[in-house]
Amino acid sequence: MKGGLTMAGIASADGDSVKRAGELEAAGKLEEAQACLDRVLAATPNDPEAVHLGGVLAFRRGRVEEAVALMERSIELGPRNHFLRNICEAYRILGRYDEALAAGRRAAAGDPRDPICEANLSVLHYERAEPEEAIAAAERSLAIKPDHPGSHMGLAEALLVSGQFERGWDEYEWRYRLAGVPSPMPLKDVPAWDGADLAGGSLLLVADQGYGDGIQFARYIPWAAERCGKVMLAASKELQPLLRQVPGIDTMFDQWDACPPVKAWQTLSGLPRLHGTTAERLPASPPYLAAEPDRVAAWEERLKALCAPGYARVGLVWAGRPTHMNDRNRTVTLAGLSAITDLAGVTFVSLQKGAAVDQIGGYFGRAPLVNLGPEIEDFADSAAVIQGLDLVITVDTSVAHVAGAIGKPAWVMLPHAPDWRWLRERSDSPWYPSLRLFRPPGPRDWPAVTAAVAKAFAAGEWKTVSAAERAA
Repeated sequence: MKGGLTMAGIASADGDSVKRAGELEAAGKLEEAQACLDRVLAATPNDPEAVHLGGVLAFRRGRVEEAVALMERSIELGPRNHFLRNICEAYRILGRYDEALAAGRRAAAGDPRDPICEANLSVLHYERAEPEEAIAAAERSLAIKPDHPGSHMGLAEALLVSGQFERGWDEYEWRYRLAGVPSPMPLKDVPAWDGADLAGGSLLLVADQGYGDGIQFARYIPWAAERCGKVMLAASKELQPLLRQVPGIDTMFDQWDACPPVKAWQTLSGLPRLHGTTAERLPASPPYLAAEPDRVAAWEERLKALCAPGYARVGLVWAGRPTHMNDRNRTVTLAGLSAITDLAGVTFVSLQKGAAVDQIGGYFGRAPLVNLGPEIEDFADSAAVIQGLDLVITVDTSVAHVAGAIGKPAWVMLPHAPDWRWLRERSDSPWYPSLRLFRPPGPRDWPAVTAAVAKAFAAGEWKTVSAAERAA
């Protein structure tokens, strides 16, 4: 879910040139837009529209602090409603939520017929952990523009995080109508599956969205397979070794030219709606996936060689994929986990992947840290390593889904406004009973989360979980 920045109602001293720069920005031609705008600003440096567009361009390049400074200056030069609407979104990205709310409310009051003002407020309220207000703002936006995809998605996520699944799943169908989001199914002559019996026909399922979604919604594959002759699964190479064990899959592939003839298709993330899922009615209670015995044995030998005897083995992940829309809120640094890594009697096993692995070079925690991330090739490896651990401590990443799907205990450190699947307030998950959720009292309050995790671990609460798992 994301808000929107747009230029509208341009009225400047050099209107044609600013309008042209705005058109280039909207087309994604940022360098050309900046060159055009620089010529305007050289002649009229105090043109409010030109200064504000400079802020929009800085925002598009990820220079959000610079963008806010330019937008604030444009408001001083000549406040206009879309200036307030845009700076609401920029303040939100910086976590300046009170200023964002004030600007957003002023924008909405200034133009009650602008759906983007309310759409931006919906996103903001979600990040402020105010789902009721997010729902209300999205509904106000849709009352103005009923086919606004961003407002439908804002409504979907606020409904789902509140546990209102039936309506939430319907709204969630708008996710592939968002601007710039490609269709998950490029084959145009195949109809979408509506959940009806295919009378022996083949069904194509697409493991869409992130890795975690693919793992979470793989539980629906046997349910779908009961309603068709064969299931074909389009999934990434990283997921295939783990998902191939799911009953009902006939063929898997990761290139569209390998897709066999099928009667209908559907995304994995579209199956909960067809299934009629609620928090009380979920298919396939974990474990619905399992680590491969041969891999478990191989990784166990590796762990024995690297981990101190008698120490607890705890997997650790502190960062998600930077491309994730909410990564700035869900990712912490390894240094930021100092309350946890200062624990005694633990060997931490890094399951971290990506650029964040480099932070291990500056690690000075009390507990030893074993870096297995570079050796883990796919999610089947992840599952096998996790099988040999006592506990996993992770931010909201795919590793949490792997642990949950195979029934291993994991403690998940959530952002203040979590992804919808983790619902509100509760410390457990109906999707994954072996997970425990830790929530901060405020936005980006990682010290509070890590302190709570460290306290629970030091009190031996992880031993209870592990003993219960071993008994099962």
